[in-house]
Amino acid sequence: MRNVKGMSKILLIAAIAGICGLPFAIMSQSTNSGNRDFDRVIQSNARNFIEDGRKTFRFDTFGDEAFWGDSLKLHQAIAGSKLGGVGSGVSPRTALAVGLKVDSEALSSNVIEAIRNGKVDLDDPATTLALLQLNAVVGVTGFFDQKGAMTSIGIQCALCHSTVDDSFSPGIGRRLDGWANRDLNVGAIVGLSPDLSAVTNLLGVDDATLRKVLSSWGPGKFDAEVFLDGKAFRDDGKSAATLIPPAFGLAGVNLHTWTGWGSVTHWNAFVANLEMHGKGTFYDPRLNDAGQFPIAARAGLGNVRNNPDLITPKLAALHFYQLAIPAPANPHNTSSVVENGKAVFEGKAKCATCHVAPIFTDPGWNMHTPSEIGIDDFQANRAPDRRYRTAPLKGLWTHQRGGFYHDGRFATLRDVVNHYDQFFKLGLTDEEKSDLIKYLLSL
Repeated sequence: MRNVKGMSKILLIAAIAGICGLPFAIMSQSTNSGNRDFDRVIQSNARNFIEDGRKTFRFDTFGDEAFWGDSLKLHQAIAGSKLGGVGSGVSPRTALAVGLKVDSEALSSNVIEAIRNGKVDLDDPATTLALLQLNAVVGVTGFFDQKGAMTSIGIQCALCHSTVDDSFSPGIGRRLDGWANRDLNVGAIVGLSPDLSAVTNLLGVDDATLRKVLSSWGPGKFDAEVFLDGKAFRDDGKSAATLIPPAFGLAGVNLHTWTGWGSVTHWNAFVANLEMHGKGTFYDPRLNDAGQFPIAARAGLGNVRNNPDLITPKLAALHFYQLAIPAPANPHNTSSVVENGKAVFEGKAKCATCHVAPIFTDPGWNMHTPSEIGIDDFQANRAPDRRYRTAPLKGLWTHQRGGFYHDGRFATLRDVVNHYDQFFKLGLTDEEKSDLIKYLLSL
């Protein structure tokens, strides 16, 4: 009898527990369903960010045509006098020579066939305008009236931070977003402008001086800070311009740019507003320091406001897309070849002290004083924190043209390795240096 009563008591407790647990079970199922629904929301959001960010990166001018077209009248120089502009115009051959790229996927099969058969005149500015109408010139947008005359021109992020794979011919191929365009001669392109008064007025110099500055940059370089501090040349007389950096492999990397001005989002807002001259909002009170940034302080560049704001609503997706661009793997990488170099990198050369895998920069505050890396402080002193960033190394093989470090001072990777070997007294052998270089190019 006791066993029966005991069993009944157990069954009753189980029943009560089951009844009491029913709402929790229902709640748990509801919560799990809600989690799955929100997971789908996140995935959808990520897809939308990728698509919107790619579109912004490749095609959005942020309204900067008001500067490049209306003020500088660059479109007139591109069109040439025969097509309603000024001068001889810019042919596709000239455009390719100054590093502009053509997206082959924006061309129809008929156009591609015509180019391949030599039926397209690459020396005629009219062909350049036709390519702009097809939206095929990477990073550049032409604006046309109903009669086909070009009325303005704007630029995008992709102008400097994309190239093509040359799959059709040199300078013509599929887009490679995030790759530094080290062929692009920004100074030569800007120098084509018939009216540079907007820039000369900002800098407080005459036209001839400005054109001298622009011509000093050369391929693959741009001087963003000259519009803030007016220091166009170093003390040794060399150009103060810096190399165009890649915009890939930035996920997990803290500060952006050679001298760590801020995050990727900060620099996007900075460039879109102050360098591309788009119409948006930008705030950085550090630019109010008239001692360090006399031009920026005088022009009020630390607090820019435009209505409507054509930049800020696009920063989130643009940021997301850039962080999604991986550093490209070297197709010629052979693991057996680089194993010795990896050992040198992580051991005797002490590279991994700062270039920590897998992001290959300092996790956290990735900044160092000039004295810590054994170079001068000129470029560092043009940035708020007066330091240099530990540049991420992944994809290094894609941007060897133009040299290394922020200003290309080291022509080869061997020169970089020799610098650190001497500065830190590492005592690397020639074989260790060669192995290390092979490893660096494999990242």
